[in-house]
Parts: sequence; structure tokens; C-alpha cells
Amino acid sequence: MSQVLAPVRPIAHRVAWAALALFLLAFLIFEVVKHGGWSWATALALFIAPDLTMFIDMRSGGDGRLSPKAVPFYNAVHRPWIPLVVLVGYSFSDLDMVPLFAAGLAWLLHIAMDRTFGYGLRNLDGSRRL
Repeated sequence: MSQVLAPVRPIAHRVAWAALALFLLAFLIFEVVKHGGWSWATALALFIAPDLTMFIDMRSGGDGRLSPKAVPFYNAVHRPWIPLVVLVGYSFSDLDMVPLFAAGLAWLLHIAMDRTFGYGLRNLDGSRRL
């Protein structure tokens, strides 16, 4: 018996997330090429970091479920509001820390790509939400 890895989402939602992901990718590339240095490092780190929550109390079995202990952390870092607050806060502040802005872009890009490919938040038992 085969298992569907990514739940079926309405195509319009996935296309909208894909358009956002493409925009964020272009904007992120522009920012890190323009500013270089720590912008590259923070962008890479925050692009990868949200999925590191999957390693909290790892379960065996390969059924695609997270440990129930990891679900709150995974869901928290896969909500778009947190990186949006980082980006808006940076935009309205006097900070001159471009790596922080690049990190917010990369984090939001990660979320947009997950949603484009059909991966969203998790249920309390660790399974993917439909």
C-alpha cells in the first residue's frame, strides 16, 4: 500500500504560495548578493533552521510522523506570522542589520516552499494536517 507524502491542497493555494516563494527567492538573492557577508550565513541558517525542529525526540518507523513532543515547536516555526513580524519590524526600525532582514526572508521562503509542495502544519499526533 502506498502512502501519500504531501496532502492534496487546492491548486490555487499552492500556486499562490509558489508565486510568493519565487518573489521571496528573487528578493533574497538580491539582498545577499548586494550585501554579502553575514547575509549569506543568516539566510542559509534560517532557511534550514525550521526543519531542525523535526529532530526533537525523533521517532522511528519512517511513517512521516513527528514526535508529539516536537509538534508545538514545528508548528510554531512554520507559521508565517513570526518571520513577517521580523520583516515588518526591521522595515520600520532604524536598525542597519541586513542579515536580520535576510534571515526573515529566508525563513518566510522556507515556509512558502513547504506550503507550495503541500507540507503544512502538523496535528497533535505528529501527522500532516490535511
